[in-house]
Amino acid sequence: MSTRVEPVSAELLVERVADAVLARTGGADTPVRLLVDGHPSTHPELLADALVAPLETAGRRVARVRVADFLRSRSLRLEHGRDDPDSLLDGWIDVEALNREVLRRVVERGEYLPSLRDPDTDRATRAAYVAADPGTVVVLDGALTIARGLDVDVAVHLALKPGTLRRRTPDEEAWVLPAYERYAAQAERAADLLVRVDHPDHPALVHR
Repeated sequence: MSTRVEPVSAELLVERVADAVLARTGGADTPVRLLVDGHPSTHPELLADALVAPLETAGRRVARVRVADFLRSRSLRLEHGRDDPDSLLDGWIDVEALNREVLRRVVERGEYLPSLRDPDTDRATRAAYVAADPGTVVVLDGALTIARGLDVDVAVHLALKPGTLRRRTPDEEAWVLPAYERYAAQAERAADLLVRVDHPDHPALVHR
């Protein structure tokens, strides 16, 4: 399969992702679930935040949600220790809760839960459900999230080369590298939009 790499500005990247969301079939009254994924150093939350204004300008309400607010309890995700890469990759995200309370609920019931558990205190946030207008776009950001079973419609992966990943990972967090290295090829295959961000100021879209 041939690929073409297209350098884009940060502004054009936002425009292209927003266009991909708005192009989803089903009409303006159909919710769309968007996932922006990447290593923390790629700051997927910044791209997710930047998408809110253009989507709202296009007439879509946005539900901004963080995967970090839907982690499993600390006792479960750290069951095998604080530095287990397999657990980080396969066991930290509460996929069932995120699907049930956000990604499926926005479609089936027209509402969503903005958060479940505070990742710092490990306590339930006790957030109330929020009504979602027809056509609401859920904009979700996180790391190690693609192909984990989340019910999303559009997945964006901010990709790093192995060398860049290692350089951007602090020594005290080196234990996470096996998880990200194992995940990289899977995420690149499964992503709907693949963006190279080895040079943060010069992203590039990969056309496959």
